[in-house]
Amino acid sequence: MLKNVFGIAGTALNAQTIRLNTTASNLANAGSVSGLEEEAYRAKRPVFKALVDQADLNAGFQNLGGVKVNEIVDTIDPVRQVHDPGNPEANEEGFIWLSNVNEVTEMVEMVAASRSFQNNVEVVNTAKQLMMRTLDITKA
Repeated sequence: MLKNVFGIAGTALNAQTIRLNTTASNLANAGSVSGLEEEAYRAKRPVFKALVDQADLNAGFQNLGGVKVNEIVDTIDPVRQVHDPGNPEANEEGFIWLSNVNEVTEMVEMVAASRSFQNNVEVVNTAKQLMMRTLDITKA
């Protein structure tokens, strides 16, 4: 039973780590520009999937329960076009495309992911404490 708790919390910790890394990547690319709309950086978001099917066990997961990152997708927000003929990345008409990263949204994502990560650390710590107390009871 406790093995399941540790396994489920471990999958959540892994998923939130990927979420934090994705957010950090978005923030790092927030100021990037491109001369082509197709090449402009688009913010990324992880898509989580609950591990609740027998197929998940067949895919190598040890227990049912938990979460995994199913894929990382680009956000659908449009990139912005700006007229900046002095920019070395500007196209023939003098336009550049800015990334669609919103720094405020990314900071909210980062705080939410950090809190989710911390909550799962607390789950692991509480399960560990309960296991230790159970061992203490059996010694008496």
